Amino acid sequence: MSSTLILGIIAAYFCVLILISFLTSKKGESTDSFFLANRASPWYVVAFGMIGTSLSGVTFISVPGMVANAQFSYLQFILGNMAGYFVVALVLMPLYYRLNLVSIYTYLEQRFGYWSYKTGAAYFILARTLGSAFRLFLVAGVLQLAVFDELGVPFEVSVIITIALIWVYTFRGGMKTIIWTDTFQTLAMLVCVGISIIMITDELNLDFQGMVNSISESKYSKVFFLDDFKDTKYFWKQFVSGAFISIVMVGLDQDMMQKNLSCKNLGEAQKNMFSFTAIILVVNILFLSLGALLYIFAETKGIALPAKGDMVFPALALNHFTAFAGITFILGITAITYASADSALTALTTSFCVDFLDFKNRPEAQRVRLKNWTHLGFSAVMAIVIIIFKILNDESVVQAVFKVAGFTYGPLLGLYAFGMFNNRPVRDNLVPVVCVLAPVLTFILNYNSKEWFWGYEFGFEVLLLNGLLTFLGLWAISSRRTGLLTDKDPEAIA
Repeated sequence: MSSTLILGIIAAYFCVLILISFLTSKKGESTDSFFLANRASPWYVVAFGMIGTSLSGVTFISVPGMVANAQFSYLQFILGNMAGYFVVALVLMPLYYRLNLVSIYTYLEQRFGYWSYKTGAAYFILARTLGSAFRLFLVAGVLQLAVFDELGVPFEVSVIITIALIWVYTFRGGMKTIIWTDTFQTLAMLVCVGISIIMITDELNLDFQGMVNSISESKYSKVFFLDDFKDTKYFWKQFVSGAFISIVMVGLDQDMMQKNLSCKNLGEAQKNMFSFTAIILVVNILFLSLGALLYIFAETKGIALPAKGDMVFPALALNHFTAFAGITFILGITAITYASADSALTALTTSFCVDFLDFKNRPEAQRVRLKNWTHLGFSAVMAIVIIIFKILNDESVVQAVFKVAGFTYGPLLGLYAFGMFNNRPVRDNLVPVVCVLAPVLTFILNYNSKEWFWGYEFGFEVLLLNGLLTFLGLWAISSRRTGLLTDKDPEAIA
C-alpha cells in the first residue's frame, strides 16, 4: 500500500474538515458562539456527533481486539453506560440548564466555594489533557508505522503537524464547528466499520444471516458473566461501573456536556441524550461483531495474530486485507481519533477561560484575545505531552499515566454526589486536600487489593472507590450548619 496514497487521503480528509470549519463559523463571532454555539445546535446532529467524541482511536482498535479474551462481556459495561446516561439526562442536565452554566464546574463554586470550584476544574483539565494526549499518541504510532516512517517524517514533526491541523479547523468556530465536524467524522468512522465488516464477510463467503450465525455460534459471543464476583468480567461489576463511569465521563465532563448545553433548551438536550444512548449500543455491537469476525477470519485463513489484541485489527487491515481495506482502516481510525481530540481541545479552552481567567468580568475584545491564546496554548501542551510519551517509550509507564488520569474523575464524582444529595456545607479550604488524598488512598488500595482483600481485583469500580473516599472526606470536613464555611470561619479553623 502506497504511503503517499494514504497521506493524500488523510490530507483530503483534513481539507474537508477545514471546509466545514469555514462554512460553520464567521470571522469576529463572539466567545459565546465558540463556547456553546449560541445554544442553537440541532439535538439530532449533536446526538450523532457525540458518538465519535465518546469513542476514540483506542476504542477503534481495542474493542475488536478484546473479543478473544473477554468475548462480548463489554456489552455488560455498555448496558451500565446506558443506565448512567439516563441519570445524566434526568438529574444532571436539568441542574445545568437551570443554572444556565457555560462551564459545569461553576456549580461547585455555588455549592461549596472558591477552592472546590477550582479543584474540580483542575481535575477535569488534568484528566482530559492526559487522556486525549494518550489516545492521540497511540494512533499517531499506528500512522507513523503505516505512513510517516516510509516518508522519512520524524514522529515529533508528524505530531506537531497533526495538532496544528486540529487547531486550524477549531480555533475560530469552536463548538459551532465541532458539532458539524464531529457529525462528519462519526459518519466516516461508521462507514469504515461497515465496509470492514462487509469485506470480511465477503472473504468468508457469508451472507448477512450467515455472518450473524457465525458470530452467535462462535466462542466469542458470550455476553453475560454471573459466576465469579472476583472476575473483572462479572456482570454487576461491569454494569455498576459502566453506569458510574458514564455519569462521570459524560455528566461531569465539560467536553461531553458542552455539546448538550449547546442545544436550544433542556427538552432538546434530553432528546439528544436519549437518542445517543440508543445509538451507542448499536455502535458497540458493531465493534464487537467486527472483532469476532476478525478472529474467525484469521482462524479460517490460518493467519498468526499478534499477541496484543490492540494490534489485531491494524495487522489484518494493513497486511492481509486489500489495499482498499487498509485505506478504510486508516481513514476510520483517523476520523474517530480526531473527533475525540478536537472536541477535547475546545472543552479544555472553554474550561480554562471560564474557570480560571474570570471571563464573565472581562470585555468581549479581551475575551476573544485570551480565548485564542488559550486555544493555541493547549494545542502546544497536547503536542508536548504526546512527545513526552514517545520519549518515555515504556508502555507500562504510559499505561500507568493513563490510569492515573482516570483516577481524577473520582473526586469529581464525590464532589457532585455530596453536593447534590445533602445540604451540608464543607470547609472549602480543605476540599483540595480531600481531593488529593482520595486518589492516593485509592491507588494504595487498588495496588494491594489481591493481598488485602482475599484475591479481589478492582476493575472499573476503582472509580466508585475513589468517589466514595472523596465523599467520606467531604463529610468529615462538613458541618450541619447552613451556608458556606471558609478559612475565616471559626468552625473551619477549629
